[in-house]
Amino acid sequence: MKLKLFILTLFISTLTFAQNKGTIAGVLTDKDSNNETLPFANVLLKGTPINTTTDIDGKYNLKAPAGNYVIQFSFIGYETIEVAVTVKSDETITMSKALGSSSYKLDDVVIKAAPTNRQKETALLLDQKNAVEIKQSIGAQELSRKGVSDVASAVTKVSGVSKQEGSGSVFVRGLGDRYNVTTLNGLPLPSNNPKNKNILLDIFSTDIVESVGISKTFESQNYADFGGANVDIVSKKMTGSPFIQIGVGVGTNSNVAKLDNFYLQDGPSYSGFSKTNAPSNPLLPYNYTNSWDRQERKNTLNNNISLSAGKKFNLGANSTISAFVTAGFDAENKYNEGIYRTTITAQGAANTDYFRKSYQFNTNSTVMGTADYKINRNNSILFTTLFLNSTSQDYSEYEGFNIEFSGLDQIGFIKRGTFDKTQLIVNQLLGKHKYNERITANWGLGYSILDNTIPDRMQNTFVPSSDGSTDYTFFKNSSINNHRYYQGLTEKEWSANISGSYNFAKIAEDEFKGKVTLGYSGKMKTVDFDSQQYSFFPQTNKTLFSKDEFNNTDQYLDSTNFDLAAGDSSSKLSQFYNGHLNIHSVYGNALYNFSDKLSVLLGGRFEQIEQYVYYISLDAPDGIGKTYAPVKFLPSIIAKYKLTDKQNLKFAASNTYTLPQFKEKVKILFQEVGQSYEGNDKLYASTNYNADLSWELYPTSDEILSLTAFGKLIQNPINEMYTNSSSGNITWANTGDNAVVAGIELELRKNIYETSDVNNLKEKLSFGFNGSYMYQDMDLSNAKVLSENGFGANFTYTNSKLSGAADFLANTDISFSKEFKNDKDITATVTYAYVSDKLAVIGTSERGNLIDKSVGRLDFIVKSNLSKKLNLGFSFKNILNPVYERFTDQSNAPLIKTADVVASSYKIGSNLSLSLNYKF
Repeated sequence: MKLKLFILTLFISTLTFAQNKGTIAGVLTDKDSNNETLPFANVLLKGTPINTTTDIDGKYNLKAPAGNYVIQFSFIGYETIEVAVTVKSDETITMSKALGSSSYKLDDVVIKAAPTNRQKETALLLDQKNAVEIKQSIGAQELSRKGVSDVASAVTKVSGVSKQEGSGSVFVRGLGDRYNVTTLNGLPLPSNNPKNKNILLDIFSTDIVESVGISKTFESQNYADFGGANVDIVSKKMTGSPFIQIGVGVGTNSNVAKLDNFYLQDGPSYSGFSKTNAPSNPLLPYNYTNSWDRQERKNTLNNNISLSAGKKFNLGANSTISAFVTAGFDAENKYNEGIYRTTITAQGAANTDYFRKSYQFNTNSTVMGTADYKINRNNSILFTTLFLNSTSQDYSEYEGFNIEFSGLDQIGFIKRGTFDKTQLIVNQLLGKHKYNERITANWGLGYSILDNTIPDRMQNTFVPSSDGSTDYTFFKNSSINNHRYYQGLTEKEWSANISGSYNFAKIAEDEFKGKVTLGYSGKMKTVDFDSQQYSFFPQTNKTLFSKDEFNNTDQYLDSTNFDLAAGDSSSKLSQFYNGHLNIHSVYGNALYNFSDKLSVLLGGRFEQIEQYVYYISLDAPDGIGKTYAPVKFLPSIIAKYKLTDKQNLKFAASNTYTLPQFKEKVKILFQEVGQSYEGNDKLYASTNYNADLSWELYPTSDEILSLTAFGKLIQNPINEMYTNSSSGNITWANTGDNAVVAGIELELRKNIYETSDVNNLKEKLSFGFNGSYMYQDMDLSNAKVLSENGFGANFTYTNSKLSGAADFLANTDISFSKEFKNDKDITATVTYAYVSDKLAVIGTSERGNLIDKSVGRLDFIVKSNLSKKLNLGFSFKNILNPVYERFTDQSNAPLIKTADVVASSYKIGSNLSLSLNYKF
């Protein structure tokens, strides 16, 4: 009886207690990222054991007895919000909050298995702190604050990285394109230029970017054709509430605005999607559908338009599909003018000495979609598809001296139009799976097709006639003087990654001392290149015209004036190569935490490489094929020692290699104005040894002070060099035995002040700086080049720096932000970037090195949210508009010392732009 009474009392008490409970529910969002939801954030009632985490959609639900409480919301990289709340029996209180970034202590909260918001600066900085590896990332939030519009400009905001003006090529620690690797979501991307290993990064708009990771140390899961950095573009995905956003922008370049007329070649459309084909009989200059003459372009404003949308679809209790799509079009006009000299002798004489005017028009059309399928909390699949159409037009006029021109003064005029078009299609499927607390698996499959064409480059050359008048005539000394040129490059690539990890030595729930990972990665790329050049040789002095009629070339090359039966002639030059690069790799790494402070990651990678190239050219009319097929083992070690909760010491060392590129291995002639390039089929891979030591201090969530020392030994480095011949062509060779690179990098992010008022509205002033100083030394050997390649070299120096390497790089920024209301704010940022003098081309035949003069760039960017839906932006870039100058460093040559000679000099102008974004 007593037992029954006890059970009945217990039941009534429990029922009464349950009836006295109430519910608090809501959604947590990210205030700094358009109110995207925050999954796995912490929710707790202070002073009680009652707590929970938000689900995958940022939703939470708490039950608590009736009473007064303080509810606390927190998440990694965000402010902590506390709100008083009264819980009433059988009632549900809805409480949703938006969390913003805050300077909390990095060791305050530990959340396991929480995903990183890779758009936010604070979250990426925390990811960098917790990682064993040495890595840096820049997210969409920082890109927007600094007014960065393309990926090439994005990576230059990282210490030790610089960009080559006029291209999307970047240099990492003085190492150029051949030493870097570019991936999208961890899978490789093809190249859009025959001379480059990597796709040019400036064709990627930041509209598609969630973050860009820059890893300067080798890890075994990455491809080992590496010496500078692995640049991984992480595609943007849908998070938060459904939205549709449209953006428009307009701007101008100061150089273009000053022009009365802006010219481009005939043929390409404004959108960049047009294609011009050679006529059925291309050896007659009047058979082409588009004109030889320049055309005036009236619309010279820069503009852009973008549209993006996203929505999350619930498929059940735990399953969702998040769909995101973005499309955009950018058009940009540029103009520069100045000195253009080539083949400058040690005595200071230039074989060509022109004044060049260059009109440029670039477009970029992008469509990207992602579908992120969360099967449940342990399994997900991401599909990404990307289409990109990027074009560049350059119409240039050269007037001045050429040693090959006829006449006493040897002066003349060249006009040249080039249209370069790239179309890229990428499809990727990636999966992540957690089978239990010990076993996880990741996989990825990608296929890309790239088509790069130069559909109708054209050039005409004029010199004074020999009759003593002021008239001009065609110059026809070489096949390059008057021609049409068509080039096609197609790259198709399959890539695959798969890996499995096993956690061992368990110490607590979801915590283990060690992890072993085994995996496979492979890529199979085919390359097809072909070019046809149709050259025309009108009889000299047969057709005469005044200087004012240079742009009436159609008339002087029509069927009346150009007649093969009357002594005029034409020719065709076809060049071709194809090949493949197949890399199959197995790798493994073992991570072990010896203590709370010391972690070590050991890695090893076996790569089976097969690089094959076959080419037909003037030097090899019957064709030549070459195969390079080694097996390499590439070890690596990374260690992290936690000095304090806020300080890390990291070390990394590895062995990697650098392959020559396809264009460099084929003896095909590529001709530019005043300079020709020819490949070398005797090239072979370089071997790289890399080491880094880094100290990091994280005072708060958005502050860092780090110092990194690095060193590299490159055996048999590959460099551009002039051939030791009268042609003055540039080729490639393994120019010496060793190159050494060493340096230090400093990074600082500091909040000068940060305040908030009673409404939690913030005001903040922050400062950032990163810089690097490098030492470089490379031996140069005439004997080595001769013995390995069969052609001579005549280096001016016995030692040299690396091409493209600057001794000192620096980036600094200062930002002010202020919140007026929860949905109204303003951010203003001033950035300055500086690159010291850097080596452009190694000197030969007693000539000094060609040096690119130091340059600084100052930008000002303002972004303002006028409401929850409307955003306005203004930017003023390259405010100082410095001179870009290249000169021969003849005054420092060892034997013949004369005054330095300017090889090129120009200004690119300042850019003003306005942007408007509206979110529905």
